[in-house]
Amino acid sequence: MLGSILRLVLCFVLPPAAVFLKRGFGISFLFSVILTIAVWVPGVLYALYVNFRD
Repeated sequence: MLGSILRLVLCFVLPPAAVFLKRGFGISFLFSVILTIAVWVPGVLYALYVNFRD
């Protein structure tokens, strides 16, 4: 439960870190970094998708 809340907060504060915790360093992480740098909202949405799609 606490892990889910932490990941949710991290998705909004630092989306690439949330993706990194779920998937590690890879294409998903790099994609999250690019989305977050370009425009913050798509990075947040992608981080939420990666962390909570299951």
